[in-house]
Amino acid sequence: MNLTKEQQEILDGAKGDVLARVMKTLVRYGELFGADSMVPVTGEYNHLVTSFGLKALTPVYDLMDKLIDSGNISTQKFSADPRPLDKNVPSNFLQDFIFKNFMYSKQDDYEKQLNKLGLMEKDAFSCTCYMDEVGNTPAKGDILSWSESSAVVYANSVLGARCNRNSGIIDLMGSVVGYVPNFGLLTNEGRKATWIVKIETTKKPEAQLLGSAIGMKVMAEVPFITGLDKWLGSELDDAAKTYLKDFGAATASNGAVGLYHVENLTPEAVEMGANLVEADAKVYVIDDAELQRVYDSYPVIWKKKDATPKLCFMGCPHMSLNQLIDWTKKVDESLKAAGKTKVCIPTVFTAAPAVLKKFEETEYAATLKATGVITSYICPLMYMNNPLSEKMPVITSSNKLRTYTSARYYTDEEILKQITEGGSK
Repeated sequence: MNLTKEQQEILDGAKGDVLARVMKTLVRYGELFGADSMVPVTGEYNHLVTSFGLKALTPVYDLMDKLIDSGNISTQKFSADPRPLDKNVPSNFLQDFIFKNFMYSKQDDYEKQLNKLGLMEKDAFSCTCYMDEVGNTPAKGDILSWSESSAVVYANSVLGARCNRNSGIIDLMGSVVGYVPNFGLLTNEGRKATWIVKIETTKKPEAQLLGSAIGMKVMAEVPFITGLDKWLGSELDDAAKTYLKDFGAATASNGAVGLYHVENLTPEAVEMGANLVEADAKVYVIDDAELQRVYDSYPVIWKKKDATPKLCFMGCPHMSLNQLIDWTKKVDESLKAAGKTKVCIPTVFTAAPAVLKKFEETEYAATLKATGVITSYICPLMYMNNPLSEKMPVITSSNKLRTYTSARYYTDEEILKQITEGGSK
């Protein structure tokens, strides 16, 4: 790898042994992927995937202490993924005991470390850090050192920033030293599409289902999607960005997509059009039958397949303000139509603390509370990692949560019917 004079000096220990080790780690990481150089991180903020104080992460806490004690904190303020615990989310005594004593017993200490390293603010915990309310929205062309797959794919695709699918700790290291290895999605060549995905559905496809289909097909490659602008339009308004948030999270978790282009909509697709597509790109056609095939392929891993759901999670990734408002309207209207006042299944809507604060200022907050729906800043995935939670029949419209846990996927329409009318889909 070709290093600048300053980079080589850091590697050689001119700024201390700890920073030299950080640089050495990043250089080795880059060399594994064929990086030819290190490039400066230019985003105003960083984002970390590790937000949870798992008891098993002792080496992480030791590393954090070394960085703090040596004065090598992040060169940027950063946000982090959602907290794993919230007393407002339904759980029993045994679940709470496991959460607090065997799983996230280091949470308070870890958050103190994050604050010392450069956390934006005490409530900057969300997988949707790029939302206006949270304030970590990179500009087009920014070079990032982020992790969290759903945030990385959004930053690359919707915002036009540049970031590889980094892992936890690598994200922090890039921000500490101020450089990241130049390969993959940081390069012009690495951002070209090797798949053309043609959307030929008769109605607007479910975001999470469409993302799942594409992710499982293209895996870690870059798709150029045509026909979706028919349903989303050609403007990145709040509705389009919310759709792409959920769509992208599914491509990243059901596959390993770090970047997608949507014809006539996403920044690079608008600028370059078909020039983004490699000459030998493969083609994948998605119609109604293909989406149904994908939906039907999902396994149900509940012990009792027809069990009555005990919990519903919405918001993985975290819901936007518009989603909270839209879902409040839908739940309220559907309950009235069913002659009910409260949801039939304990239901949790999750969103960033800053988004929830904004939601509480609206007239819809009281309406949603009256329906019995709980709002929380929690990470549903972290909740479901509890062995006792894993055994619960939990439903969701998140394909990410379905992929990583025992939660069962239903479309938004099916979820609404279950939580407001009861019974099966």
